[in-house]
Amino acid sequence: VLVLAPTRELAVQIEDQVQGLTYHSQISSVAVYGGVPMDIQERALKAGVDIVVATPGRLMDHMRHDSVKFTGLEVLVLDEADHMLGLGFVLPIRRILAKLPKARQSLFFSATMPRAIQDLIKRTARDPAWIKIEAQAQNAPQVDQVYFEVDRRSKLEALTRLIDVHDFRYGIIFCSTKVMVDELDEHLHARGYATDRLHGDISQAQRDRVMEKFRRRAFEFLVATDVAARGLDISGITHVVNYDIPKTTEDYVHRIGRTARASAKGDAI
Repeated sequence: VLVLAPTRELAVQIEDQVQGLTYHSQISSVAVYGGVPMDIQERALKAGVDIVVATPGRLMDHMRHDSVKFTGLEVLVLDEADHMLGLGFVLPIRRILAKLPKARQSLFFSATMPRAIQDLIKRTARDPAWIKIEAQAQNAPQVDQVYFEVDRRSKLEALTRLIDVHDFRYGIIFCSTKVMVDELDEHLHARGYATDRLHGDISQAQRDRVMEKFRRRAFEFLVATDVAARGLDISGITHVVNYDIPKTTEDYVHRIGRTARASAKGDAI
């Protein structure tokens, strides 16, 4: 099995689940993603594993080093398929797909599946079956959604007032750019809030440390770009704040889906 995921954090999360599900079996697995040395991953791939969970960029690095073979591949999984088949990933995905055996099962997972992505799947898959679980994530009935119209200069004041008045304790605050993440994290720190940040320019070791600390609630608010918007399953998140409005409705659905997981309730602002 080859599982492809768009972010390192999601690849690590999937690999953790694979490890748990295969703990009492002989099935082997490895996570392959950037920001860490290639040699350990390369040794595991050359030794042969049953399940590879990978980000496309690092997998292509290993393909160039001839350390991965797909001859026995039976199943391909694309997690967050709409994002993986979008503009940012479509060329690497096509290059990877060209090296895979034609006789395989392909599985595409996502909470949102725009028409253009559906059409692309129809063109690339043979007689695909569509399985739709009732669209709770789309309608998000367990997420209380509210918005506030404020002047841009008043956004920080409005955010901190909301946190204080409603006593928010554990949430993700989404910004559109890495610079905005850094600035907001600094502003919140200066005002005494327990925060940390996550975006693509932070080293992988630091990103791992931030996610580990956030999962055990070592700080209250994760300020992040959309690297944290897809697939991450962190229990107990009560609030998602869109400090910057996302670019698409699909991005909005994925962002607010970080709260109200597993029948819990949550708030999106």
